[in-house]
Amino acid sequence: MQNKSIRFRARSFVAFALVPEAPLEQWLQDLDRWIENSPGFFNGRPVVLDLNTLRPEVGEIGALVAQIAARGIRTYAIEAGYVDSLGPDLPPVLAGAKKTLVEEAQHEAEPVEKVEQPLEAPKRASNTLIVDQPVRSGQSIVNPHGDVIVMGSASFGSEILAAGSIHVYGTLRGRAFAGAWGDRSARIFCRRNEAELLAVDGWYRTAEDMEPAMHGKAIQVHLDDNAIQVATLN
Repeated sequence: MQNKSIRFRARSFVAFALVPEAPLEQWLQDLDRWIENSPGFFNGRPVVLDLNTLRPEVGEIGALVAQIAARGIRTYAIEAGYVDSLGPDLPPVLAGAKKTLVEEAQHEAEPVEKVEQPLEAPKRASNTLIVDQPVRSGQSIVNPHGDVIVMGSASFGSEILAAGSIHVYGTLRGRAFAGAWGDRSARIFCRRNEAELLAVDGWYRTAEDMEPAMHGKAIQVHLDDNAIQVATLN
């Protein structure tokens, strides 16, 4: 009798990387504010804990994972180039992760003007995801390879993630994450702003800390010196 072989399938998922920074208590407070503004955001999401910036001692990693778990965030893996392995009670050390092309370009030791060559524009356009219907509450639109264009509106509780820019030709009521894979030049455009959260390259503004004059207006959002700038479209 022939034994049936085990079948393996390769799958890729969009994982969010949390990157703790010093001072850790301040970073945890910022994380608490994010969770308060976007409750349930991390539910069911693969989360990688990137420790290459904070570089805690191996004996301190367990306590940090526990602090994050207490906030309802499950760490699926740990990225730490200075650690070979951790104990069986901790998430595994990530091996073989691939960075996006955008991230690799940012780390090249070349002048900025060479990185931002116009040749990138056709590449992004060819990977644009066009959504020709409204984005419903609870729905996620993800394009890890380029822009996202929504021909209609995005409802409260929806989210859009794009490696490039996000264009919403109706009302944006949900959460929008442009440049989610490290593109600082990405932007967000919408015809009517009622967004819960706007983010570029991980930097974000919520509806609560946005200027009231930007509510209900056609806007564009971009990153300027690690600060989110929201301006009306002329």
